[in-house]
Amino acid sequence: MAEVQSVRQLPAEFIEALGKTYADELTKTVGGLKTIDVSKLYGPQFVAGPGALTTQAEQLVGGLGSYAPFLQAAQAATGPTAYQQYMSPYQQDVISTTLQEFDVQAQRGLPGLRAQQVAAGAFGQGRGAVQEAVYQSESDRNRAALQAQLLQQGFGQAQQLSQQQFLNQMNLAQAAPAAVGTQIAGLTALGSQQEARQQAQLEAQRQLAYQQAYQPYQATQALGQGVMGLISGYPSQTTQTITPSPSPLSTALGTASTLAGIYKLYGQGTQALNR
Repeated sequence: MAEVQSVRQLPAEFIEALGKTYADELTKTVGGLKTIDVSKLYGPQFVAGPGALTTQAEQLVGGLGSYAPFLQAAQAATGPTAYQQYMSPYQQDVISTTLQEFDVQAQRGLPGLRAQQVAAGAFGQGRGAVQEAVYQSESDRNRAALQAQLLQQGFGQAQQLSQQQFLNQMNLAQAAPAAVGTQIAGLTALGSQQEARQQAQLEAQRQLAYQQAYQPYQATQALGQGVMGLISGYPSQTTQTITPSPSPLSTALGTASTLAGIYKLYGQGTQALNR
């Protein structure tokens, strides 16, 4: 009979050793990956929180309601009697002094009127008395008009002051929260820049922690790629296993056993026919 040959393609011995080393390292590395606490790589410790500037801006939010007292003051400056609180405390003194001076000037006009009466021969007569009465009546009307004018001036000034107070308080009611809002916006912008820098630093720390945690796996992966490159680029070894042909003795023994079996079967068949 022909010989039986078994052929196997084996890598070079040093590549086979590297392959075993890679398998051992891969097993150990995969076991290590299972123990990695992922929360330490992606936890809230790597998220930047609000900085001091942002906190300060949040504390100023209450100042946006600072318009309230100014609005109340503006409302107090309206209404039919609001002018009274702006009347000059010296108005009555001014009016009294002015009227006294008017009375003095009015009295100074009487001598001249009486001189005219004397010249006309009417002094002490009815016509002279009528002239003095007319003069006094006109003086009284002028005095009343002057007093009314002074009162109207005081009232007008008080109204102007009341209106000006209303406008001033309304401007302050608008300006106060606007100023606070501007301050909040500035602090928020600066706080955002501060937090962005902090977040960048935390992200760099997270990347470092990630690289440190997975460095063994990456090194093992690089080793595997190197081994695969060697296997594909380095010639393999060929081994042969030859099975020898049977000897004449074993062949003869096999043939004899075969013939004996055939004869036995033949004999059994003949006996069956004779029956």
